[in-house]
Amino acid sequence: MELIITARSKAQEDHEYTGLNGHGLHASVEITGGTGSAQHPFQALVQITNLNDTPWSGVIHVELPFAKADPRFFLPAFMYGRNRGEAPQNVPNEFPRLRDGQPARPSSSWWMVRSDRLSHPAALVYDTGKVYGLCASPYFIYREGEKIQWKPGLEGEFLQYGGFTCSLAKGTVGYTLGYENAPLLFIKSRLVKERAALEENCFELAASESVTFMLDLYDYKAESELGINAALEEIYSRYHQPPRPGSGIRSAAADLSKAIYQYAWLPEDRSYTTFVYEDKETGGYRYNKIISISWTNGLTVATPMLMAALRLGDEPMRGQALSCIEHIIGNSLNPASGLPYEAYQDGKWSIYGWWFDGMRTPGHSAYLCGQALFYIMKAYEYEKRLNHVIHEDWVDFVRKILPVLERSRNSDGEYPTILSERTGAGLEYDSFSGSWIMAAIAYYSWLTGNRSHLDSLKRSERHYYETYVKRMECYGAPLDADKAVDSEGILAYIRAVRYLHALTGDELYLDHMRDALAYEFTFKFAYNSPVKVPPLSTVGWSSCGGSVTSVANPHIHPMSSSVVDELYYYVKRREDPYVKQRMLDTVGWGCQTYNRYDREFGHGLTGWMSERFCHSEGLVTETYSDGSPASTWFCLMPWASGSIIEGLVGEYWEADSE
Repeated sequence: MELIITARSKAQEDHEYTGLNGHGLHASVEITGGTGSAQHPFQALVQITNLNDTPWSGVIHVELPFAKADPRFFLPAFMYGRNRGEAPQNVPNEFPRLRDGQPARPSSSWWMVRSDRLSHPAALVYDTGKVYGLCASPYFIYREGEKIQWKPGLEGEFLQYGGFTCSLAKGTVGYTLGYENAPLLFIKSRLVKERAALEENCFELAASESVTFMLDLYDYKAESELGINAALEEIYSRYHQPPRPGSGIRSAAADLSKAIYQYAWLPEDRSYTTFVYEDKETGGYRYNKIISISWTNGLTVATPMLMAALRLGDEPMRGQALSCIEHIIGNSLNPASGLPYEAYQDGKWSIYGWWFDGMRTPGHSAYLCGQALFYIMKAYEYEKRLNHVIHEDWVDFVRKILPVLERSRNSDGEYPTILSERTGAGLEYDSFSGSWIMAAIAYYSWLTGNRSHLDSLKRSERHYYETYVKRMECYGAPLDADKAVDSEGILAYIRAVRYLHALTGDELYLDHMRDALAYEFTFKFAYNSPVKVPPLSTVGWSSCGGSVTSVANPHIHPMSSSVVDELYYYVKRREDPYVKQRMLDTVGWGCQTYNRYDREFGHGLTGWMSERFCHSEGLVTETYSDGSPASTWFCLMPWASGSIIEGLVGEYWEADSE
């Protein structure tokens, strides 16, 4: 296979990559084996030699061209298809998009990015029935005085990250020695920096020095974009590192839930706060309430807390969780629309949550409404199953709302992302967030035995699968990301197909569940990225098992830990070592990503954790009091802890005790 190798010198005044001869460099390429398949890629041994009698410093770019027709690129956790470069981009939240020509920011016809922004060290593309791409080590180490590519089990001193690239203009994917974040560096959706000068990101070669490295090259047939997952599964097997040892699941569940119980409850609001900060001036605590019924507050905290209380036999904790649940059920309903209001402030319920001004259309959020109903039913199930208490009024609350949501489906079978505050009618579609409604209806149908919604559920599931999941491009779940491709919405779909399978026994839904899990795994780190910024660097924190939230807010957060039960449901029914190991990664990551003792993460008390973990220093925005950078937020965020708790105290709790 042909490779194109160019370079950009640190000494250059322009940004152009040019042939190696002009840099005094020489390259040799030898294909040493492989067939190009997902399991046996071509192996290209590349050697770069500095022919100069002086050192050379810059970035070396190795590109793999392919037969371009209608390419859809996949750089895991960074680029999906074209990151919706086809959609309008004049929105407040910026994220990298691919477009032909010379488009305006934030679109470009090409991208370069440091390798630790990717969850797997690979750049793949699907184009007209074929998968092309390459894989290479994410970083280099020093070993016995030599620069070599890292791989698991290989000891050495960290040298520097490499990078990965994609070009719609040229029809290539690429790998770099050294790296650039170009043409833009996305720190978060509203913080973007222009291309930086080549400084510490350069690869250096001494006079007459050579470096040798391996590229795996893919060229195989596939029926759809799902075909990339075969390569990613093989890449995972080669680069996988487990998370560092953490607490046992019982200790972790107790630590996390007791911290929320003790520090995050707001008795006057009958809710949990969204942030808890240490107040250094008073020695107490400060709260940022921003109360909602789900997502970052409300039932996504209360239901896991109830589950934990039942597992731990903690009646005061149970009473606290029940108070929150019953406050929402008893007071949040909007009589005009027949849907629950999502936000609560100063004793009033409304649609005006913290996310409101980031929406395109005002109204009820399908994401929060559907998710809230799902968690009410989960609370109902656990109270009934573990405590033998039946809350019939909870089911009645859900039963009255579901017909409003069901009527809002469009002719495609898609639920809206926004619904009218006045009538409950669907106002805005083209978003994966409506899959939370599908998950809620599927769960209700299974829990109650009411199969009246089954035919419409099947039609909707088919639509979401064909339109989003099969194309590996699920966008529009979180309300603060302007319909960026994300990992949050797939968690609802995974739940929905779980209960569709439980209802029908149809193996199709396990097949679709496997595809949905594979999509989620593209956001989940396969290895432990070397973090160089405290506190994550000082505690030995592991990225493996944690999932990046979206291409717009690309830090690792814990929401994917909430589907451990669904992973467990799947592996109980199918022998699948890959999914099982991913499940164990998820559990292990959650047990090591919070304060196991006071101030382990540089702040807070035992059981505290935030939602933001910067696996790459290119994402860092937080600082210590002296102004130095910090790789996590310094606060307790109950929804984040709740995601870990939910994964630990569900059905997997019972499996762990076997």
